[in-house]
Amino acid sequence: MRADPSPRVHGLVLCALFAALTAVCSQIALPMPWGVPINLAIFAVCLSGSLLGPVRGMASMAVYVALAAVGVPVLAGFQGGPAAIFGKTGGYVIGYMAAALLTGLLARRFGRRFWPLCAAMAIGCAACYALGTLWFVVLTQSPLPVALGLCVLPYLPADAVKIALAALLTLQLRRRLPHGRL
Repeated sequence: MRADPSPRVHGLVLCALFAALTAVCSQIALPMPWGVPINLAIFAVCLSGSLLGPVRGMASMAVYVALAAVGVPVLAGFQGGPAAIFGKTGGYVIGYMAAALLTGLLARRFGRRFWPLCAAMAIGCAACYALGTLWFVVLTQSPLPVALGLCVLPYLPADAVKIALAALLTLQLRRRLPHGRL
């Protein structure tokens, strides 16, 4: 009898674990006056892309988004449901899939050292911001400068710290994992 799970089962378990990690990180939040908290979700998103790769990283975020869409309270503030996903800030949550995909693609190619890995994560985060901000502008009819002032600029310093920590953790885990990957 074989003790090791099949690669497919292993991949499914990893996707579920990283979706769960994102749900937990989403609850570690600092409230902001306009309703969108600063939380650790993007930290988990960056880890999923850098450690699982582009396909599994994106799949883990798709699981997270699907759980939120059907009402599981995995979003910040234990929110979930179609209203949360399709509301004015739902584009950022959906953007997690693009962020994990891009981070995974770029980390695979360039992410063996700290700064290139940070750049890969920053580009992934920028894709999330672009998608979420566009979504916000369309739904609220806000001018782009207003949307950037509410939804992007206040979050950049904290996201830079999260990216740096995710890059450090990724590099440390890769050194300790067999074959350098999950």
